Amino acid sequence: MSGAHTIVVGIDGSESADRAVVWAALTAAPRGWTLRIVTAVDPPAHLTADDTTEYRAVADARLTSAEVLARESVDEPGFDIVTAAVDGKVAEVLMAESHGREAIVLGASGLGESESGVLGSAAVALCAHGSSPVVVVRGRSIDGRPPTLGPVVVGVDGSEQNQAAVGVAFEEAAQRNSPLVAVHVWSDVSLAQVAGPPRDWDTIAASEEVLLAESLAGWQNKYPDVEVRRVVAQDRPVRVLSQMSEQASLIVVGHRGRGGFAGMLLGSTSYALVHTADCPVMVVRGPGG
Repeated sequence: MSGAHTIVVGIDGSESADRAVVWAALTAAPRGWTLRIVTAVDPPAHLTADDTTEYRAVADARLTSAEVLARESVDEPGFDIVTAAVDGKVAEVLMAESHGREAIVLGASGLGESESGVLGSAAVALCAHGSSPVVVVRGRSIDGRPPTLGPVVVGVDGSEQNQAAVGVAFEEAAQRNSPLVAVHVWSDVSLAQVAGPPRDWDTIAASEEVLLAESLAGWQNKYPDVEVRRVVAQDRPVRVLSQMSEQASLIVVGHRGRGGFAGMLLGSTSYALVHTADCPVMVVRGPGG
């Protein structure tokens, strides 16, 4: 495959998938990345040979339509796009596609309905287990296009695993020439690092501001041109990040963090945002995630 960097978008013919294609094209083209458009082909076992052939023809037509949409969405004559109809169940196909990619992009519905009926079951599985960052394209739109204006927002919890999300967020902000809003909600983290028993909220808040600064320090040195705005709040992280999604172009969160509940495939904050945010959400797995 041509192109050292590839972003994959999974499609199923839905309107939600079309928005994901547009987002992926707008992200890949300016960076010189290859866009790979993939649809899974998994015909029911009871189909006849003729029915199966027609099933595959529909998949090919879907890919052709998506490629046209991608090219119409960007002004890049040399934009490298490849398409693939891959045999297999959609979650398994997309999981395999996530290896070694810059990101894998999905719509907020379709690709197999989950129990909530909102986010596709394949998207839930990828957010939990995918090898590359997973972007769920959701939220407000203008003329069917996902939001492209506004800051990149990243949730910071101070954990080592969360550093992967912070690094990706800085890179996204640099590529988009956008400000980065780093959000740390300290009601969601352990207060054990505060010396002695907490005596006043001002002391705790000051400690959490230091934690946020330390989480960003190395990345700010690496990306000196990125304007960083820091937000430290005492609240539920989902509430704060959801409010910010109304003006953001992208929210970046870790796969799991200190806000996750034991036994969940995704951290509680990540899970809620991919279902409710008003802009695209990128879920980034940390080391060993």
